[in-house]
Amino acid sequence: MTQLIFQYCPKITVFSRDGSSVLLCRRKDEADYDGTFSLIGGKMEHSDISIEEALRREKTEEVGDAFKVRILLHFTVNVLFVKADGNHMILPHHYARHVAGVPVLNEEYSEAAWVSLDELPEFGPKIENIAWIAPMLKRLDGAVGDDDYVLI
Repeated sequence: MTQLIFQYCPKITVFSRDGSSVLLCRRKDEADYDGTFSLIGGKMEHSDISIEEALRREKTEEVGDAFKVRILLHFTVNVLFVKADGNHMILPHHYARHVAGVPVLNEEYSEAAWVSLDELPEFGPKIENIAWIAPMLKRLDGAVGDDDYVLI
């Protein structure tokens, strides 16, 4: 039997305070998507003791500790991705709402942009599945209670 190993790579779909736009960051020096706008997030590490901790760590590493969001931990849109090197990844996309701060990008990104949901289909270059993932997650807005969110 062939063993298939998946990397678990949670992504954060950050909506603006008014819910009209999504934060996208342009990747740099990355094998699969160099120069392409993507959502923040990354691989869960062995040292992460929970998915919440992994999301908090990735958010802090990529856009800074002062950038705060309220995130839904238990509702995701999941995508399977096979990297150019053949590695398989499961990407759960989490809904989050911006609370405070400005993104302070790390070395993985060259710029950040708030892109309106209306402009998202035509905006680019971006990872194409963002165009359907963001509107799908937006449907959660108002469908869950305040106690479903965690501040990270």
